[in-house]
Amino acid sequence: MTRAVVGIGSNVSPHAHIALALDILEQSFGPLSTSSVYRCPPVGMSGADFLNLVAAFDTVTPLEALHLQLRDIEAACGRDRSFEQTPPCIDIDLLLFGDTVRETDPELPRVDILKHAFVLGPLAELLPETRHPVCGRRYDALWAQMAARSTPLEPVVLRRDAPLTP
Repeated sequence: MTRAVVGIGSNVSPHAHIALALDILEQSFGPLSTSSVYRCPPVGMSGADFLNLVAAFDTVTPLEALHLQLRDIEAACGRDRSFEQTPPCIDIDLLLFGDTVRETDPELPRVDILKHAFVLGPLAELLPETRHPVCGRRYDALWAQMAARSTPLEPVVLRRDAPLTP
């Protein structure tokens, strides 16, 4: 079994899309460990605030198959990759696959871990003592350093019964 860690985000009916993604992930892979859900402003685009979290699960699925399965889950949640200019209704990014390090798609560990508070904060909450496979530092220590210079993350309660709206 390999521990897979994914980042999940949405700013389009985010409560409903994230709840659906979590349900499908759990049906596909079994029990999930999840961080809190955080609201944060969009990075590199305009629009509504995003809700973000990190989820981890153990899997026997090989890396390439998992990467494709995550894309399929995004599609099942309504994401259409043929229109990349529009904000996606759901984004499920593979952040970690065990201690795998690779530079090809999917790049692992995902570079966003060390770039964005909305990824590192939830990851540090969920796996504080785990070490980044490249730099070797614990996620809680990396987060302490980043949190001192970033906008605070706002925790929110995920409304799992929220309707999907266009």
